[in-house]
Amino acid sequence: MTQRIKSYLGFARRAGKLTLGVNAAKAERGRVYLLVADRAASENTKKEIASLSERFSCPLIEVEDLALLTGKAFCKLAAVREEHLAGAILQDIKE
Repeated sequence: MTQRIKSYLGFARRAGKLTLGVNAAKAERGRVYLLVADRAASENTKKEIASLSERFSCPLIEVEDLALLTGKAFCKLAAVREEHLAGAILQDIKE
């Protein structure tokens, strides 16, 4: 499961449809289809992420070690801006 999510996040990143970091996601003006958060994020960061989920009206999932999945150190949030990749990630989580 984690390997497929890593692949989907990699596809989104190469396509330019992945925003990494809480501050970058706050600045995002376009449509966001999925927020992927690191479980190790602090409580304040989790509150900010929950507010972003409400703002974008999108699902929020939590994973272990998001930094390894995205290849960016200390990454606590990834915003997927591609509808089909977001759907694939959600489908993979359900399995």
